[in-house]
Amino acid sequence: MISVGSYKSRKGRMIPSRQRALDELWLDYGIGEAGPLDPDVLFGRSAACHLEIGFGMGDALLETARRHPENNYLGVEVYLPGIGQLLLGISEAGLANVRIARDDAMEFLDRLPTAALERVSLFFPDPWPKTRHHKRRLVQPPFVEKLRRVLVPGGLFHAATDWDHYAHQIRATMEGAAAFRNHSGPGRFYPGPVERPLTKFEKRGLKRGHQVRDLLFERI
Repeated sequence: MISVGSYKSRKGRMIPSRQRALDELWLDYGIGEAGPLDPDVLFGRSAACHLEIGFGMGDALLETARRHPENNYLGVEVYLPGIGQLLLGISEAGLANVRIARDDAMEFLDRLPTAALERVSLFFPDPWPKTRHHKRRLVQPPFVEKLRRVLVPGGLFHAATDWDHYAHQIRATMEGAAAFRNHSGPGRFYPGPVERPLTKFEKRGLKRGHQVRDLLFERI
């Protein structure tokens, strides 16, 4: 079974089916908590590898992996009910191209080889809306430097948020990094089309009247 780890994560309802998935499926689809990772070894094949950070309940990751069996997909999350739900989905769909880590995103990026990823996705991350908490937001210069290392030249970082202030911060931070180019042009958000499936968090934001912003940056 997956271990709980030493960090805090969001609480959620651990229904019996999700707990069984954690107990029975983790060894098939989970990634151990220590040591360097080679995606080609992990999946037993060489293929374009994508990472979704903070996949929540796994809706977008599961659907994308279904649509693109030619790619390998990594997901990192600390929310146990979400991990259990995604394990169920992977098993029911019979997918062989998804692996999951329960890990801090910054530490997980350090475990990957240089230029290991074709794409990194960050959909509706915790916005830490209070001003005094903005420093806890994931997209800061140290995170961008880790992205630079793990993405191949031409690789993409795709973020989406329904918090306007965070969208502007992400754009400013990424545009301030010499290794990245705004795919939509300086000062712009990505207009689409957007392939990602609609997630629970996006639906919640739209219901509250929030505008969803997508941002797409290319590693140069």
